[in-house]
Amino acid sequence: MEKLGYADVVYHMNEGHSALLTVSLMEKQLGGKPRSSLTEEDISAVRKRCVFTTHTPVPAGHDQFPRDLVTAVLGKERAQLLDSANCYHDGSLNMTYLALRCSHYINGVGMRHGEISRGMFPGYPISAISNGVHAVTWTAPAFCELFDRHLSPWRRDNRYLRYAIGIPVSEFRQAHRQAKAGMIEAIKKSTGVALEERALTIGFARRATGYKRPELLFADTERLRWISQHVGQLQVVYGGKAHPRDGSGREAIQHVYAAANALRGSVPVVYIENYDLHWGRLLTSGVDLWLNTPKRPEEASGTSGMKASLNGVPSLSVLDGWWLEGCVEGFTGWAIGDDSASDEKSEAASLYAKLDSVIAPMFYGLPDDYGKVMRFCVALNGSFFNTQRMLSQYIHDAYETS
Repeated sequence: MEKLGYADVVYHMNEGHSALLTVSLMEKQLGGKPRSSLTEEDISAVRKRCVFTTHTPVPAGHDQFPRDLVTAVLGKERAQLLDSANCYHDGSLNMTYLALRCSHYINGVGMRHGEISRGMFPGYPISAISNGVHAVTWTAPAFCELFDRHLSPWRRDNRYLRYAIGIPVSEFRQAHRQAKAGMIEAIKKSTGVALEERALTIGFARRATGYKRPELLFADTERLRWISQHVGQLQVVYGGKAHPRDGSGREAIQHVYAAANALRGSVPVVYIENYDLHWGRLLTSGVDLWLNTPKRPEEASGTSGMKASLNGVPSLSVLDGWWLEGCVEGFTGWAIGDDSASDEKSEAASLYAKLDSVIAPMFYGLPDDYGKVMRFCVALNGSFFNTQRMLSQYIHDAYETS
């Protein structure tokens, strides 16, 4: 950046993985003076140039390294610099604490995540800027055309999506039918499975890891089968990869496959292999209901439901992460359980109750009402949970305050 002529810039660190940036800035601030001469004024000068966003309440996401490894990798002089800056925490170099110590603005990625982070790192002024997704990237072609007709400035100003509330429901439903048909065609071509275009299609596509609990939908396969047979046909599309060393993630995928076999002949379940951005766009626009079942309070934000909302796909989700802000019950989707302490059994019961008594009856019996929910998704959530709004907040709240 300095070689390009940008000498006085604000550096934005996402997660502690990038926190060694501050070591380089400390060295530049010292200008060749001994590392041991570092003062609080020097750290304050570095702090003015740094913004830090923490992204996860999961302990494994916060790297820690013992002193001897720090010295071996960075050398004695830089290890001494970190000592002079009081950057060790409980005898280790915790990358999150390094970034916290050296940043003038710190934030979590959602309202609740900000609260959780303040509890994890007391004494630091942690704010919150809710995540957003790039609207044009994640909006399906059919909905792009719909918004172009009715909300022509929406591509340059995503706030115009608020006015989607005035688009006729019939046009919303038609755009969704096109997106759904495209997804079903792609699934058949890739897997050989022919899904039913008129069936209530539930989508779940996340990084496969234990706390996201992709198997919660199948806690009671008999109940799921009963709903599909007596209330309305259900079909499920899954996607997501596990980290090679994440045993719980691999087990969760195996559980989904086992449930798919148990439900064969009554509830079709498709697992998309090699899930990527292409499949992400198809699923978040083509399903009828987006499912998210994280273990509270471990979902910092989540963005898959935001992508779905841009395409009018309502969510059925645990009240954690972004959904605490995006859920307007019965308008943008439905909550699994409530915001109080709950266990997996009660959450599964709530999930089935919403499917059985609210969502499936509306989808099959009151399609225009379901279309109104889709419209609210775009008007309320699509207009807010986008990158344009998020970046605007970072500019005004984080970058311009240095």
